[in-house]
Amino acid sequence: MSDITIFHNPACGTSRNVLALIRNSGVEPTVVNYLKTPPGRDKLVELLAAMQMPVRDLLRRKGTPYDDLKLDDPAWTDEQLLAFMVAHPILMNRPIVVTPQGTRLCRPSEAVLDILPSPQLGASKKEDGELVVDEKGQRVLR
Repeated sequence: MSDITIFHNPACGTSRNVLALIRNSGVEPTVVNYLKTPPGRDKLVELLAAMQMPVRDLLRRKGTPYDDLKLDDPAWTDEQLLAFMVAHPILMNRPIVVTPQGTRLCRPSEAVLDILPSPQLGASKKEDGELVVDEKGQRVLR
């Protein structure tokens, strides 16, 4: 069992890029497809605490029912927002990666490099061809 977990959406390019960077460090992470296996309220609270992130900052607007639910209304409490994310997991921004070095919402994808315990094994590019790690395993993008 890996000590790295990614809350992943396989339809998301950023999430796929992060997964590739984790694997480029020689690790096969525990992959949680959070749309099929939602984390639940308690896990969301745990992840938010580990990231030191307000609930609102984890909400995703694009491609979600965010606008239909009028979630930009400041009257919604954190508990209510958590309930919306539990009911509609697509509202959770991704990917979230948990490692022994920390927990982070990895947007942009190269943010995962800050919390991976092992170095990159070689070059890695984003799906759009942008070089993230050179052939020596050194980070190119910041």
